Amino acid sequence: MTTQTTASTTAAAPAASTPTGLIGIPPQLGRALATGGSALAVVSTFLAWTWTDEFPGDLTFYGYPGGLQVLVLVGALLATLFAVASYGVRGLGWLTPGGADAALKYAVLGTFATAWYTVLAISIKLGGVVNLEPGGYVVAAATLAALVGALALPFQRPEPDPIDPDDNAWEHFKHDAGHLWATLRAAFAAGSPRPVRALPSYAEILIIVGILAVALVVFTYGIGTEYDELFVGFLITAGFGFTALHRSGLISHASQITARHTNITVCGAFIAAACFPFTQTDDQYATLGVYILIFATVALGLNIVVGLAGLLDLGYVAFLGVGAYAAALVSGSPSSPFGVHFPFWAAVLVGAVASLVFGVLIGAPTLRLRGDYLAIVTLGFGEIFRIAVNNTDGTSGPDLTNGSNGIASIPDLKILGFDLGVQHDIGGFTIGRFANYFFLMLLITAVVVLVFRRSGDSRIGRAWVAIREDETAAEAMGIHGFRVKLIAFAVGATLAGLAGTVQAHVTYTVTPEQYLFAGTTPPNSAFLLAAVVLGGMGTIAGPLIGAALLFLIPNKLQFLGDYQLLAFGLALVLLMRFRPEGLIPNRRRQLEFHEEADAPTVLSKTGA
Repeated sequence: MTTQTTASTTAAAPAASTPTGLIGIPPQLGRALATGGSALAVVSTFLAWTWTDEFPGDLTFYGYPGGLQVLVLVGALLATLFAVASYGVRGLGWLTPGGADAALKYAVLGTFATAWYTVLAISIKLGGVVNLEPGGYVVAAATLAALVGALALPFQRPEPDPIDPDDNAWEHFKHDAGHLWATLRAAFAAGSPRPVRALPSYAEILIIVGILAVALVVFTYGIGTEYDELFVGFLITAGFGFTALHRSGLISHASQITARHTNITVCGAFIAAACFPFTQTDDQYATLGVYILIFATVALGLNIVVGLAGLLDLGYVAFLGVGAYAAALVSGSPSSPFGVHFPFWAAVLVGAVASLVFGVLIGAPTLRLRGDYLAIVTLGFGEIFRIAVNNTDGTSGPDLTNGSNGIASIPDLKILGFDLGVQHDIGGFTIGRFANYFFLMLLITAVVVLVFRRSGDSRIGRAWVAIREDETAAEAMGIHGFRVKLIAFAVGATLAGLAGTVQAHVTYTVTPEQYLFAGTTPPNSAFLLAAVVLGGMGTIAGPLIGAALLFLIPNKLQFLGDYQLLAFGLALVLLMRFRPEGLIPNRRRQLEFHEEADAPTVLSKTGA
């Protein structure tokens, strides 16, 4: 009896470990469905999806994709490429160094989500599915078939944990739910990509140029979306597309290549950013660009304090305000009680030095605190600054900042006779006011990036990291903890003040209400901290990307109204749950959250 039971269990073991899909259809049929459905989705974008142009984007044309059809076309093409590569077609192996199935699933899922979101939006906005043309039905059916096929692709299912027979119904439910979640994670998991082989330097530089060109196109398209439905579709396509590329291993290969040419990558990124104003026909989106750069520069300064030194600063936006007010007071504004007009370089020095002084004055008595106590003190400083500039109006205090009215009518900057407030024609392109400030802010961002890179790789930068990891152990090794933290606080404050000097001239007016702890629009301390955490603490690219997303998304989601912050908060909670290390993590930090991950191929402070 015992022998028969043992033999039965042994015979069943190989069957339990046989890879199967989430949907019980043959894998070959599933792969064919995913490939054919994705290809048919490509074709459907050249058909009309609705009969009327009342839906934004005018999806009534045959042979010419428009609006959301373009996003579905991009997702379907990506899914088709991964599907064909999954057959092992010669010459397409470079597309999937980490495996094709997981990338195919994410690409198909993104295409399905964008297509069905579009079909539902058309039906709701126009009053029913009767408003769909054949193309709408075709894309819905094609993406559904592709999704069913992708979910049928085989994967190695995890073995369930043993069940205690004495557990109650709730324990059994938790056990089943945990196993279901582990199965879903395994279904969308990818293997470790093989290391990228060394290519000639010119080839790798060309690859870097191509990556930066794609990034510029994606950013320009995203910032130029003209209506709400298109931006939501862009977020869906970009999110799933990036995840698919990551699962395929292409992002890992791109990171390895850029790590070999760090200086070229950084310079190329700034050149690509400088090309952005030339892609615009007017100054509308250059406005968003300059505000994103201001926000990103301040976030990068905060990254020194939080990401490298590990100091939780909840009042950092006050240093931006100090620099803005200091520059505004010496800018020649009629609201300034000083009545002086310093040149640009002097105003920049005044703003940076004022923030530096405040950083030292606030940091000296408080940086002996740690953790939550330090966070509470910095939060108090941020509120004290706002209340103080609100009260120095000549009534509640000295007449210095004009109270709640702020300092208005701040004149535009003139640098070496170049007036940033007027349009200029350069090489046949018309560069408007905000484009001028965009170039200036890009230069300041380059300075901040240089400071971050040099300080992060220096002796003081390593001391910051040691303090962040374990202050007691760092002091036992001879690091002067208080002095090192004070330097980080002062450097971060100086960089914020530097950005504040430009912000004062861009906005024409500085008021106390611009420098809150939390609000619906950045920059504020909560958004700045979220940008650092969302992008990836301790990296350069992380806070820049995080700041761009946190500024752009609320600006584009105005249609949510009062629910905007709710949706935004839910998105952050989900991201921190599933990717706590941030979008562009430091590789060492990524291993802290994912101990089962492979050892890093490239160790770097600057992330991917």
